[in-house]
Amino acid sequence: MEFNEAADAFVEHLLKVRRLSPATARAYRSDLLDLARSSGDCSLNEIELESLREWLWVATKRGDAKATIARRTAAARSFFAWTVEQGLIERDPSLRLVAPKRGRSLPRIATQDALATLLSAMQVAASSGDAIALRDHALVEMLYGAALRVSEVCRLDLSDLDRTQRTARAMGKGSKERVVPYGGAAARAVDSYLVRGRPALVARAAGSPTETALFLGARGGRMGTRAVYDVVSRALGEHVGGAAGPHSLRHSAATHLLDGGADLRSVQEILGHASLGTTQIYTHVSSERLAESYRLAHPRA
Repeated sequence: MEFNEAADAFVEHLLKVRRLSPATARAYRSDLLDLARSSGDCSLNEIELESLREWLWVATKRGDAKATIARRTAAARSFFAWTVEQGLIERDPSLRLVAPKRGRSLPRIATQDALATLLSAMQVAASSGDAIALRDHALVEMLYGAALRVSEVCRLDLSDLDRTQRTARAMGKGSKERVVPYGGAAARAVDSYLVRGRPALVARAAGSPTETALFLGARGGRMGTRAVYDVVSRALGEHVGGAAGPHSLRHSAATHLLDGGADLRSVQEILGHASLGTTQIYTHVSSERLAESYRLAHPRA
């Protein structure tokens, strides 16, 4: 079996058997295709440990982030372990391939005051009755209010909302479903959007409108991740240092929950993290902010 053919079969295995997210599977496939190109499109049996090390070295010299190098290492090791299991090769060349240690950077967040100012401005814009302004206000309120991933908010259907209980059914990574609460501000924004904004967007759909998505694009179809990024980056950019997207709202929500006294396990459930260790990074954010406040305020700091 040729390398590219094996890579395609491996990606199908990731999706159907290991049930990884499509985004993760695409990233692994991209990594493997890059490996094939760097190896001169040689056969599976011709790839050696040194070939893999050279591939990672080139990526490092190119300036790829440590997280990217670590993912490439994981992709190669998973792929070659699978090819051995399938009997496509006899020996796994990636067994001694070592990934660089990933630095854990603190997530970029907005302050509570900054988000309050932003959301108040969006509410004023939505009060004009413009369908896009109503949608954008509801979108940002839901991303922040329910701490959703961008993929999760894009997948939300009308039937996923329980407007009485103020909960949303989100489909997370690995097709794991969870129910998350959202607050009164998000509920009011969503209700206004559903009454005045969404019907106007549905009317723009070509043909018979059958879209069940909660958030619609300008042409009446389901919003995609790129469109959500554009909306959030425009709204949030001036309130967070550097480039900011939907994940900044999720980071901010988690940090503000902990600052407000929520316990770590509850925040883990809201975020949909499989490991408590992933959620613990937000305790470091709060600690950093506490330390900074101390340095600025204490006379003996």
